[in-house]
Amino acid sequence: MRLGLKNGEVKLVPYEENWKDDFNIVKMALLEGTNLREFQIEHVGSTSIEGIQAKPIIDILVGVESLASLDKMFFSNLRKVGFYRLQVERPNEIVCAKFTDESFETKTHYIHIVELNKEKWRQMRFFRDYLNANEDVKQRYQALKNSFFRTDLNGINDYTEYKEPFVQSIFAKMEEI
Repeated sequence: MRLGLKNGEVKLVPYEENWKDDFNIVKMALLEGTNLREFQIEHVGSTSIEGIQAKPIIDILVGVESLASLDKMFFSNLRKVGFYRLQVERPNEIVCAKFTDESFETKTHYIHIVELNKEKWRQMRFFRDYLNANEDVKQRYQALKNSFFRTDLNGINDYTEYKEPFVQSIFAKMEEI
């Protein structure tokens, strides 16, 4: 399965071991094309959770000292490696995407830029690590994702909202540890 989903499209594909390689290729491009360092770049999202179905889009977490300090040069360097800033409004996060071509219809990768070691950074890493370490929780998440397609809901916004209570329950476990 090649990477990519059209705008608003939601579909899941079987886990692919080569998603790790896809992430590492982009990580190397980011290291070479920006001033980011290795510890600032992590593979997150469902493609980083071994064995579960996922949308065929690689999610990349980038941690920076301060979102406010990001300058035009940073985003220019991201464009040089194929990433464009999206008009997505999320608190304490900037989202960029890589597309299959200049039609900008099909996204293959997301970069979630957050402040290093702050709450969002810790949550996204914890979610990945917790599911990879807990097979039963991973399977419940897979079942939840599959059940979305048996509802009358559709589109990426509905899909994200549908999963949100589960995601928040995992974030709450982070506070317990």
